Amino acid sequence: MKRLGLMVLAALMGSFFVVAEGRAQGQLLDEYVAFLGEDDHYNSSGARLTEPWQIVRQDRANYHRFGIRDRGDEGDGFFGSPRNRARMERMILNGYIEPRAARRIVNSNVWIRVEIYEDAVNVTVE
Repeated sequence: MKRLGLMVLAALMGSFFVVAEGRAQGQLLDEYVAFLGEDDHYNSSGARLTEPWQIVRQDRANYHRFGIRDRGDEGDGFFGSPRNRARMERMILNGYIEPRAARRIVNSNVWIRVEIYEDAVNVTVE
């Protein structure tokens, strides 16, 4: 019985590492924390954004291009480039946003943590 318990534990641990590895996407290049405030939920033309990656991207455009920053927003060395901001949607699709977190990003003002990898971005709500 004890052996069976150890086998179950090993299987669960293996599952955990597969899930964690699926979210990692290689070497971490940069990370930051930001508050997604009202300004981040609207594009430069004043249209309401409806997808989480649009709002995260607008936050970085506001931060780097327009100098619109919420208190506590951290900088990053990656999305200062307009070319890298243009890649954000694909990078988020290659990375991870929990469905509940995606809904909160679209519908609320929230704190997020962003991990940036070469071809992926993971976004979590703090």
